[in-house]
Amino acid sequence: MNDLKDQLINLKTRFDQAVALVKIDSKKQEIEKLSQEMNKSDFWSDQNRARKISQIVSSLQQEIDTWDNFGKELIDSLEMLEFDIDDKDVNLRPEFEVNVANLEEKFSHLELNLLLEGDYDSNSAILTINAGSGGTDAQDWAEMLLRMYLRFAEKQNWQTEILNISSGAEAGIKSVQVEISGRYAYGYLKSESGVHRLVRISPFDAEKMRHTSFAMVEVLPLLDSEVEVEIKDDDLRIDTYRAGGHGGQSVNTTDSAVRITHIPTNIVVQCQNERSQTQNREKALKILYSKLQQYYETEIEEERQKLRGEFTEAAWGNQARSYVLHPYKLVKDHRTKFETDKVDIVLDGDIMQFIEAYLRYQKSLDKKD
Repeated sequence: MNDLKDQLINLKTRFDQAVALVKIDSKKQEIEKLSQEMNKSDFWSDQNRARKISQIVSSLQQEIDTWDNFGKELIDSLEMLEFDIDDKDVNLRPEFEVNVANLEEKFSHLELNLLLEGDYDSNSAILTINAGSGGTDAQDWAEMLLRMYLRFAEKQNWQTEILNISSGAEAGIKSVQVEISGRYAYGYLKSESGVHRLVRISPFDAEKMRHTSFAMVEVLPLLDSEVEVEIKDDDLRIDTYRAGGHGGQSVNTTDSAVRITHIPTNIVVQCQNERSQTQNREKALKILYSKLQQYYETEIEEERQKLRGEFTEAAWGNQARSYVLHPYKLVKDHRTKFETDKVDIVLDGDIMQFIEAYLRYQKSLDKKD
């Protein structure tokens, strides 16, 4: 039993080090500061800002509770183990072996927080999916990916809002842009950027032939307008148009949709989800800030990727992940080599194992640099 005690003591040491690295005490102070602001009488006068602050507090509290609960469970297990060592009449070693193994597994997942140390990892995210080659199958595949990410966001208790969507002629979607609001949304979802390939028997082929289709996923951190990216009014061309839809009461009869072109870089963003042109313009500008931030960092990032030997960009043929439904079932990430045959679970939003593998893979590359 002493070997199990040593294992738990070692785990306790690693846990204490991790708590210091994730700055739990600082996060508790941040909650206290935000809570004081939430108690102000005019807190809900700006509902968008109030919702964001409330979500930050909820997310921070959930993170703190997770670490605190694990710490309590670890201490309780250590005390029970010491009690069992002193009690010569009962031997609970099999139960403690299972308990220690479970604690090690839980801590392994908690350590993911230590891998989210990028400048924007704690930010919300803008996720874009574009159907690639494969015709109707590719558009259907894009919609399947959208469902997968919406389900994943739901499991994380994140809020999602579809900013812009273009439906396919027969089925699926040509493109979609989603705002995913939640702490570490970008840190987790950045692993999803790249080309996703699907191999299956096409439901749109009368001969039931096997088809390969592609979709491109882009993930950007959602940046506040206060970021250090200068946008001059003269550099913007703003067009308005009538928002599309599937018909019925949801069709917008005014020119509320907004398309913004940043002339120097030719970056184009658009938003049509809101009824108000002003709201769509604000959303589009937020996306533009994020895209420009990425644009200005491209040269540095490309140089880092060359040093790492990765793909210089996510291009067709350089798929990040493949999903095979026929003649066998397999999901494989070509960067990390992580794979599973539980395709249905993955497509239902269970992608955390792939995210964890990617974050650890990126960490190993950073150490080599």
